[in-house]
Amino acid sequence: MEEEGDNYISSAADLKSAMSSILTYENLVHAVSGAVGSMTAMSVFYPLDTARLRLQVDENRKSRSTPAVLMEIIKEEGLLAPYRGWFPVIASLCCSNFVFFYTFNSLKTLWLKATPPTTSKDLSIGFIAGIVNVLFTTPLWVVNTRLKLQGAKFRNDDIKPTTYTGISDAFQKILQHEGILALWNGTLPSLLLVFNPAIQFMFYEALKRQVLKQQTEETHLRGQRILALKRPWMGVVGSDLKSTSALSSIQVFLIGAIAKAIATTVTYPLQTVQSILRFGHEKTNSEKRTFGCFSVFHLTKQRIRRLGFLGLYKGLEAKLLQTVLTAALMFLVYEKLANLTFRLMALKG
Repeated sequence: MEEEGDNYISSAADLKSAMSSILTYENLVHAVSGAVGSMTAMSVFYPLDTARLRLQVDENRKSRSTPAVLMEIIKEEGLLAPYRGWFPVIASLCCSNFVFFYTFNSLKTLWLKATPPTTSKDLSIGFIAGIVNVLFTTPLWVVNTRLKLQGAKFRNDDIKPTTYTGISDAFQKILQHEGILALWNGTLPSLLLVFNPAIQFMFYEALKRQVLKQQTEETHLRGQRILALKRPWMGVVGSDLKSTSALSSIQVFLIGAIAKAIATTVTYPLQTVQSILRFGHEKTNSEKRTFGCFSVFHLTKQRIRRLGFLGLYKGLEAKLLQTVLTAALMFLVYEKLANLTFRLMALKG
């Protein structure tokens, strides 16, 4: 009985310790910084995402360069058309990145308490954080995909237009006419796509560690050379050696861009399937109604049959341009904002 009591106390203490590691100001700073960074970056490069989504969803629209697609949209639908649906996308992105960054950094705190970070651990943590993010935020992404494409002029006549007045109206009508499960359309490819942020953060963390390690080694060697010279001004060595605890803006931007480019290229066919599943049930053709299900294999097969294998990569240029620049700027804002906050609050040296 006494042993059971000790086990209970030990379990309670472990739970309290875990919760104190999760519910921290530091995790909150990372989450808010990630959300602000993603909103800033998406707002800057939003028209590129509009071009990518049109090419993915509208099968009859010819693949052109991103500027050409944007010019077509502006000519046919007006100057502000590339920013259609901006608010719901930004709202969804804010929630999504807050959940992802909070979960990612909480798991890092718990898992890496007494062990050094590794590439495999970064991948695993990113994968778990991605699953949590998908399950919580998919309804928001379904709604914002509908709103973003509402009023668009499609080349495909089978696409039925929608008449939502806003986010709450879209939620209400989807629940009323399609049922609650419709809010999780595209969940299967989204779950498979958690490899995208997992791969992205794996490469980002690995490249960041490598660059910081190289900077530290170069600083150490420079210090040794200065000491070896034994010159009168050797006393200023400490001020001569720059701190390697932070990356420069250009380093963060480039590392973020490289990590996202790799992740996007690897997972793009699934992103195409995801976009069509989120919007595909709006099509009226009976054969195409199967797109509203989670049949990823069927949709992929149909896409290849109509457009060939490269049809799965339709819009990749626009996606790479948008996602690489957006991710690079997002990481830059995230790192700088988080570091600034920690310095101001004296939580980090």
